[in-house]
Amino acid sequence: MRSSLLLFILCATLVPGADKKKLVTNEAGNENIDIVAKAIIDPAEVDAAIGGEMPKGVIAVQLKVVPKADYKLSLNRDDFILLSHKDGQRSGPYAPSQIAGSAVMVIKSRTGPGEGGGLARQRTGPGWGGIPGTGGRPRQMDDPSNGGTGIGNVNTTETKTTAEVKDNEGAPPNPLLKLLEAKMMPDKETNDPVTGLLYFPLDGKVKVKDLELIYQGPAGRLYVDFR
Repeated sequence: MRSSLLLFILCATLVPGADKKKLVTNEAGNENIDIVAKAIIDPAEVDAAIGGEMPKGVIAVQLKVVPKADYKLSLNRDDFILLSHKDGQRSGPYAPSQIAGSAVMVIKSRTGPGEGGGLARQRTGPGWGGIPGTGGRPRQMDDPSNGGTGIGNVNTTETKTTAEVKDNEGAPPNPLLKLLEAKMMPDKETNDPVTGLLYFPLDGKVKVKDLELIYQGPAGRLYVDFR
């Protein structure tokens, strides 16, 4: 009886707690590349992956991209889009300067009647980021050229987003910037596997099972579903 109790206690210490959020890893591939991705949505786990405190509303995706055979991959972060099936939000990755740079982008939203067909636009992302020339390209989340249009005849309202840039040059350098740059997946041409993080702004509460990573680059089109 005593030995059974000791075995139960030992097992309990080895099994993770039920409240710990699970990191879901999934993969996709074709004749040119394989992609292995892990979505990190819990703020504490995002902070741990970066090594610093991130603004709220950022999802980190850990990537490993593996070219096959002699295929020379031209890898670009803008080839990736993160989609939320819950509400149709679509986001391209933010550059580190758009998260922790000296220039701040303030996003203002206005919701009103939609245009013909009732196509719904997605909700906007967090209101921080950089400006052109600081290492990244700001994204207006409802701009169709950036993949910003929602999917389906959901309702007849849309959210229009405008970005106002505020200069904050007098502020001290943000130490988070170097951490983000060090962990970010690089843009490069390569025959070798590449690993790194991408940072996606998504608004509201997000569940891993609702997310899908889309790659649409020179190596083809791939979908990584985290369900």
